[in-house]
Amino acid sequence: MGHSSEVIIPLFGGFLDVTGEVITMWIIIALVTLISLIVRLTLKERPGIFQNMIETGVEYLDNFFTGNLGRKKARQYFIFLATLFVFIILCNYSGLIPGVGLTKYVKAPTASLSVTAGLGVLTFVFLQFAGLRVGTKHYFKRFVSPMFFMFPLILLDEFIKPASLALRLYGNVFGEETVMEQLYHIFPVGVPVVMMVLSILFCALQALVFSMLTSIYLDEVTELE
Repeated sequence: MGHSSEVIIPLFGGFLDVTGEVITMWIIIALVTLISLIVRLTLKERPGIFQNMIETGVEYLDNFFTGNLGRKKARQYFIFLATLFVFIILCNYSGLIPGVGLTKYVKAPTASLSVTAGLGVLTFVFLQFAGLRVGTKHYFKRFVSPMFFMFPLILLDEFIKPASLALRLYGNVFGEETVMEQLYHIFPVGVPVVMMVLSILFCALQALVFSMLTSIYLDEVTELE
């Protein structure tokens, strides 16, 4: 389970280098796209097992975000929030696949700070657009509420939120992979199996926490006084 981002294909003078994490992300995006197309093209009134699993997952996420945002806003922003959750959980689970991390060509994306930082930036931009969509007056008013002198602190908090999301996800996934790697060397039999089961739950929890906090921040920026 290596964690260094070794460049495989240098692009634009190192600005957009392709690493093992990027290749894994491409694979995940391709798989999600393929599954989405298959589900879309094979929708039935009486769903089979596969369609039932997908619909159950969508329903769970819909209920989860509704609990944080309310029905209207959950439906309005569901695509972004659900995509964020699915992408993160698949990136986390990719690190549990045997062989991933042992070669420079495939690595768990969320074990790389550059990937989690990218998710943090994406979340930051999305939150700003969501706030502006509610109204320009509302967007700028929240930076000076309840008092104008709070502006620097509120502005700083706006940047701290996505940074904390990125660092929390990276730290937890990187730490979990590091612990597992050490346990494989110390206890090659028995303990790694238990840790693998715990990792399955842990990876899902990290995706849930990231998307949950994003939905909470989203509720704050879109809340009308």
